[in-house]
Amino acid sequence: MALQKDPALELQELTDRINYLNYQYYQNSVSEVSDYEFDQLLKRLQELEEQFPALRQPNSPTLRVGGTITKNFETVFHKYPMLSLSNTYSEEELREFDNRVRKAIGSDVEYVCEQKFDGVAISLTYENGQFVQGATRGDGTRGDNITANVRTIRDVPLQVHGEGFPELFEVRGEVFMPLPVFQQLNAEREETGEQLLANPRNATSGTLKQQDSAVVASRKLGCFCYSFHTFQPLFDSHSESLQAIHKWGFQVSDTWRKCSSIEEVLAYVNEWEVRRTELPIATDGVVVKVNSYALQQELGFTSKSPRWAIAYKYAAMSAATRLQGIQYQVGRTGAVTPVALLEPVLLAGTVVKRASVHNANEIQRLDLRLGDMVFVEKGGEIIPKITGVDLAQRPADSQPILYPTNCPACGTPLVRSEGEANFYCPNDTGCEPQILAKFEHFISRKAMNITDLGPETIAQLYRTGLARNVADLYDLTFEQLCVLERMGEKSANNILASLERSKATPYDRVLFALGIRFVGSTVARKLAEQLPDLEALRGATYEELLAINEIGERIANSIITYFQDQDNVQLVERLKQAGLTFKSSFKSPEMESDRLEDKTFVISGVFQSMSREELQQLILSHGGKVVSSISAKLNYLVAGDKMGPAKREKATKLGVPILSEDEFLEMIK
Repeated sequence: MALQKDPALELQELTDRINYLNYQYYQNSVSEVSDYEFDQLLKRLQELEEQFPALRQPNSPTLRVGGTITKNFETVFHKYPMLSLSNTYSEEELREFDNRVRKAIGSDVEYVCEQKFDGVAISLTYENGQFVQGATRGDGTRGDNITANVRTIRDVPLQVHGEGFPELFEVRGEVFMPLPVFQQLNAEREETGEQLLANPRNATSGTLKQQDSAVVASRKLGCFCYSFHTFQPLFDSHSESLQAIHKWGFQVSDTWRKCSSIEEVLAYVNEWEVRRTELPIATDGVVVKVNSYALQQELGFTSKSPRWAIAYKYAAMSAATRLQGIQYQVGRTGAVTPVALLEPVLLAGTVVKRASVHNANEIQRLDLRLGDMVFVEKGGEIIPKITGVDLAQRPADSQPILYPTNCPACGTPLVRSEGEANFYCPNDTGCEPQILAKFEHFISRKAMNITDLGPETIAQLYRTGLARNVADLYDLTFEQLCVLERMGEKSANNILASLERSKATPYDRVLFALGIRFVGSTVARKLAEQLPDLEALRGATYEELLAINEIGERIANSIITYFQDQDNVQLVERLKQAGLTFKSSFKSPEMESDRLEDKTFVISGVFQSMSREELQQLILSHGGKVVSSISAKLNYLVAGDKMGPAKREKATKLGVPILSEDEFLEMIK
């Protein structure tokens, strides 16, 4: 009788064998075994893991099929910020970029050109060659931990192959849905009567947010990797890093190219404007990067993007179709937005039925009329936009479109503030679409994250009078919820539990949830850091608000106006009494001295001995304040290398003292 193989040994052998076959198939396009044989190996591994769950490896190839259920995505902070790129649509601006780069570094420069794939940016972290974390870009500083979902993407190696990789490193990439998969998915949705997905990028984004990783696995997402990050430099150039990560098992699109001049860059751009339709993924341009890492370091960054890279975007694709009607939508802020209803037309691989016309000014500028043959473009926007009218095909009896003077939802006369393009419905306490949109913003994932409440339940609560504003949600009882249509005991309990959990939501997200106009998630975080509780925020003066980095006049006025409204004050007080967090956990830097007390600073440029963030913390720790704009009231401008000439000129004109890095350090010595 043959001895049975040790389960641990067999499991390890199967894992190694399947990982090797996956590597051969996805990296080298080699199928060493039949699909049937591969499936049998995978099935045997699954059987062993079910029988001996303790032996299952963290990055087992069985995880490719998904099955992990995620209730909420944990927020993770990026070790290296995921910055966006500055864009251009013209050859002239590409040449200007090249001139700026060569002027700054004083020599010729080599570039790397890559396709700008239209997908979702992702960060992949590896320790000792093992995949340990996948995260979305988020706001560039922090994103969602979607590790379980990323494990199902077969292009992402769960274990690095080869040698020479560091103990800890990160790879950035673009997750995408191949066009054939997207088309098949939409065909299936059409058959079942579901709403069609707008485009592959949206489909990818929605897939990565799925809470069941088995659904993610079924969508057959791909991933092209394009950058490598580690604390200790390992390569001299970007092209070397691309070659290395490809050897280690990462999918790198073979469309990238080294270019020794701007002329070669332009040749690449022109070539791929024609060839991009050959690719299995949507691409809307080309990314141009300085190849040398040393030169990248020398060129540095602006607050939003690297100075050593730029994205050239191709002109949008367009189509002609018939305008059948205009629908007016009322948003959370009361803005009334017109949406064009179109005769369905195929545009950039998707069927378009709706298009944005932005506002009344745009309708007037285009002289839109019902029945017009209009030109529709897709310029990287979620909803395509109307760009023009074919007057030769205009019906003889057409009439100009008259923008409504009253709210299409509640009938209140619309208003338009000076300098604004949109008309607004001022009835923010009685206009149903506005109120429901405020509820939906409040419960959204980036705000209070009340997962068990959906739009239909919110509408039911509002129309039955159980919740007329968001504070009413925290007064709901089990008895009230149970009598609602299609509401069982389990659902009622889930809603109450979700509301209770939301009370632990951090202060900055509560501020964002309030829906104060112009206060997005980033601004809310800045406010929470500088004004650590509700009383400090409500009592802040216009000047104090302006002194906070990234807070301008418009935001400051909006915050003050919000707290001058007694209905808002009462709402916030009720939320506070319900137990929501209105105090920040952010800790200011420990005070080292008061040498800079009552002094304001603007920081600009690149510094030798510290980062801009470290310099800001140093100013705060000595009692000073960091502001974002130069004015006559500013005390000092701290100027580093490569500071923009406009700021220096303005500071000089206003008589604001300009300090070098050494002069500033001398002040606090």
